Amino acid sequence: MSGHSKFANIKHKKEKNDAKKGKIFTIIGREIVIAVKEGGPDPANNSKLRDVIAKAKANNMPNDTIERGIKKAAGDSNADNYERITYEGYGPNGIAIIVETLTDNKNRTAANVRSAFTKGSGNVGTPGCVSYMFDQKGQIIIDKEECEMDSDDLMMLALDAGAEDFQEEEDSYEILTAPDDFSAVREALEKEGIPMAEADIAMIPQNYLTLTDEQALKNLSRTLDLLEDDDDVQNVYTNLAEA
Repeated sequence: MSGHSKFANIKHKKEKNDAKKGKIFTIIGREIVIAVKEGGPDPANNSKLRDVIAKAKANNMPNDTIERGIKKAAGDSNADNYERITYEGYGPNGIAIIVETLTDNKNRTAANVRSAFTKGSGNVGTPGCVSYMFDQKGQIIIDKEECEMDSDDLMMLALDAGAEDFQEEEDSYEILTAPDDFSAVREALEKEGIPMAEADIAMIPQNYLTLTDEQALKNLSRTLDLLEDDDDVQNVYTNLAEA
């Protein structure tokens, strides 16, 4: 997996998202609702909620906004009932795309996702049509500039906490875990004061495809931009090799 700078991609996404803070907060707000409904409002007894709170803080969500979201989800049995739906399909030249959504209106979301694929000359496929090309992993990205710990010490800390893999990139470190071990590894890093640029359960491609055709790249960008603009879309994964 070396050679693909995930951090460059994250920085690119973060820069784009700076103009879309509202969208990021909407995404995290929905994740808080789901986490509270599934495991209760106390982060001490709810590791999923602790993970979402860490993600919120990494995206500079104010503490009072986080607390309001938790209280609202805990106190309002009529809070929007969000459903997780995953769509899979193909972009131009067979690029695999996975779209994770949290929605309170399946018909709206399905129509918007299908439209985004169609406008980029791609198509939505059947469940499972591309997910077999990805592995679900806990993924933690650390910006080298922000991390004072020696790389060997960081690697040992991560592995001792239960990480599966540690990769050093040019500008970042990537730590991969089994989904069930993600919370423990993230919390071990947090306890040591390690700043994380990204920490989430992600779909990691087993192999990456390179797109050189300019029109295909434009089409793919159109699909991804439309998906990123959709409030129901939580995450989008592709097996496109970063340029």
